[in-house]
Amino acid sequence: MAENPFFAPSTLPYKLPPFAEIKEEHYLPAFEHGMAEQLREVDAIVADPAAPTFANTVEALERSGQVLKRTAIVFFSVASSHATDAVREIEKEIAPRLTKHGDAIHLNRALYARLKQVVTDDPEEAWLLEKYRVDFVRAGADLSEAEQERLSELNEELSTLGTAFSQNLLAATTASALVVEDAKELDGLSETALKAIEKDGKYVLPLLNFTNQPALAELTDRETRRRLYELSTGRAPENFGLAAKMAALRAERAALLGYPNHAAYSVADQTAKTTDAVEEMLGKLVGPAVANARREAEALSEQAGFPIEPWDWSFYAEKVRKARYDFDGSELRPYFELDRVLRDGVFHAAGELYGLRFAERDDLRGYHPDVRVFEVSDADGSELGLFVFDPYARPTKRGGAWMNNLVDQSHLFGELPVVMNNLNITKPAEGPTLLTFDEVVTAFHEFGHALHGLFSDVRFPRVSGTEVPRDFVEYPSQVNEMWATWPSILANFARHHETGEPVPAELVEKMQAAEKFNQGFATVEYLAATLLDWAWHKLAPGETVEDAEAFEAAALERAGIAFELVLPRYRTNYFAHIFSSGAGGYSAGYYSYIWSEVLDADSVEWFKENGGLVRANGDHFRSALLSVGGAKDAMEAFRAFRGRDPRIEPLLERRGLA
Repeated sequence: MAENPFFAPSTLPYKLPPFAEIKEEHYLPAFEHGMAEQLREVDAIVADPAAPTFANTVEALERSGQVLKRTAIVFFSVASSHATDAVREIEKEIAPRLTKHGDAIHLNRALYARLKQVVTDDPEEAWLLEKYRVDFVRAGADLSEAEQERLSELNEELSTLGTAFSQNLLAATTASALVVEDAKELDGLSETALKAIEKDGKYVLPLLNFTNQPALAELTDRETRRRLYELSTGRAPENFGLAAKMAALRAERAALLGYPNHAAYSVADQTAKTTDAVEEMLGKLVGPAVANARREAEALSEQAGFPIEPWDWSFYAEKVRKARYDFDGSELRPYFELDRVLRDGVFHAAGELYGLRFAERDDLRGYHPDVRVFEVSDADGSELGLFVFDPYARPTKRGGAWMNNLVDQSHLFGELPVVMNNLNITKPAEGPTLLTFDEVVTAFHEFGHALHGLFSDVRFPRVSGTEVPRDFVEYPSQVNEMWATWPSILANFARHHETGEPVPAELVEKMQAAEKFNQGFATVEYLAATLLDWAWHKLAPGETVEDAEAFEAAALERAGIAFELVLPRYRTNYFAHIFSSGAGGYSAGYYSYIWSEVLDADSVEWFKENGGLVRANGDHFRSALLSVGGAKDAMEAFRAFRGRDPRIEPLLERRGLA
């Protein structure tokens, strides 16, 4: 027990977790020790004979559970990024136990009674106190004992189902991979790409976690495209049933807590506040987006010379781009080498806008050899935190791209942030890692989340960094995407990996001219996923779904978004954002990307109106919005930055829907 590295704070710089010392057998004992310790700490808070104060109740809660927090942060980071069989087994066991542990705290009547008695005149303390009270109410603190018992059962079952969903999906990444023996069937893929997927005399193309696989834009063989598409849309079929069960259980839980459905429960503490507000915004987008996509489909069929199928869309979209704009996306790839994108693009933009500096720390390591660690210094040379970077796909990593904290910034503990970005770039068998333009944008996007964490300057960990409403959290990261194509930044990183020559100006101009093409497709596949999420989570309590695939089709039809050539970006069976363990916080919340994009598009206009990439702009964005985390109302922070409420018109213009 004394050798368990989770039992004491890390002694590494910035308290980076000591991955070199952590073994899989450490997790369960650390979880058990941490849960028991936190319950003892909570019991001590409740037993305190002194009158409830902010310090002896709220701050004491903030200080509780440190062993558990250290363990959970590392474990779930590893479970997402490098999940061995042993880690998956631990996850199955510990997920429902952690849910039960959380309920034991939130449903503690004596603790809740103390919270209700706390009074403070300090604005920051009052804000956190209210957050805790809302957390407890939304977790069921006001329910009767019988209702609380049922709520705990629902939470535990949902945790078990969510873990099963995510593990099925991870397994399907490999099990449903496209396997071919003859390289001719993969004509269109580069030699580098073929080498990267060659395995034991065959070619194995694993699935990424969305409907339209990137290779569909390149594969010339139509039958191969069809096979890949159907593998993608049909993966993990057992997850349809799990999703239907989870949606029904969430509806029952919402009713227990006094809401008509899970969607209403989900948005109540977001910036949207009501389901009507979300539906009003989505309603403005569906009609124009579908009309746009249908026009695009006609152009693609004309280019193909026959009525296209869904698996043809990406391939012929590239053909139309080439014909209309003389632009081929693959021409850009040699100019986007990973390390150069990171150092001379992502980091350089942060240096120009915020004055940050980055130094790689080869003496610090992560949980996998591919993980890199960078020390981040502020403009005045002071220490700001660590940035951990894990760029490559692997069979043990879940799909997508994401940011998470390994250490939360807080003045309470005197801790600086350690933030991590995960991407899913295919690692080449040899030679440089060359990115698509979409992968470049994703790198800038995820680093926007990292900046939100790095710039956090708050007292309490509960409101640190990205601890903001879910429909606000994507906003700063989407703003950071703008620098990927900012002329001075693009010129700095977009250089040919062999010759060092800058990307030709005419190629950039063609790319920018072609950007609005296929926006109908992009908007429809996103909105279809959003409205599918919404349909599942507007189920009434007691309403069940026997045929999840039929429900999915009917839901899209009712929403006016059904279009046979454009399926949702995520179908129910691989909709990890809303059904997987750890990612279920997006349930009835996938709308948040487009909601945040309203704020993002309006903010990009502000940057352009005020001189763009200059320190004054970065300092204003940082001080007014990024640094406050969740320590103040999100929309107040937006207004402090923008000077007014957001307007939707810049988003409509960006997506070609004006």
